[in-house]
Amino acid sequence: MSVNLAAQLREGTKKSHTMAENVGFIRCFLKGTVEKTSYRKLAGNLYFVYTAMEEEMERHKDHPILSKLYFPELNRKQALEQDLFFYYGANWREAVQPSEAAQAYVARIREISEQDPVVLISHLYTRYLGDLSGGQILKGIAQTAMNLSDGQGTQFYEFDEIPDEKAFKTNYRQAMNDLPIDQETADRIVDEANAAFRMNMNMFEELEGNLVKAIGIMLFNALTRKRNRGATELATAADSAN
Repeated sequence: MSVNLAAQLREGTKKSHTMAENVGFIRCFLKGTVEKTSYRKLAGNLYFVYTAMEEEMERHKDHPILSKLYFPELNRKQALEQDLFFYYGANWREAVQPSEAAQAYVARIREISEQDPVVLISHLYTRYLGDLSGGQILKGIAQTAMNLSDGQGTQFYEFDEIPDEKAFKTNYRQAMNDLPIDQETADRIVDEANAAFRMNMNMFEELEGNLVKAIGIMLFNALTRKRNRGATELATAADSAN
């Protein structure tokens, strides 16, 4: 029995998707305002989320339904480890801790893996298809905003084992549509996907305070430089007049 799950997820999470894109942190990111301290905290949170998600998928790789969406080439844990090494150095494991929102997100992944494993599909859909869809755009924004060289701190967006991301997404969605699930299960998955969007939004909202503070400091420094430059120009003009 097929219920066209991918199509139901797309339609059923439209509102949540729009809400997530309008969180202040993401709006600033998309406009090119990316601050390194906030970004590396996000990367740290995502490390814990993907670790949980990928460990649970490995645990259920022989599940009659989840096995059909078991694609290790999607895994992001190792890529995030490389990024965290770049941002924090060799002792990154001691420096990185999950925020309150990330802890809740991880706990939810572990909970549904234990109680209703098929609903893990919600989290696969929310994270991986989003990564594949907007990853290269976000990578470019991050590189420009933080003045990063190619490959520095943006391995999260690199899917080296997926040569054609568009084709992969098409095949992945088809695999979702072909899953042998009933409508009641599909409804649970869509409901959980909306909850997953909310969990991501909670992580983004935690970072807004850091971002606002960083922007304020940047503006203050820019104004100070401008004021100092103006004072120097006045002094130079006065000296010339004398």
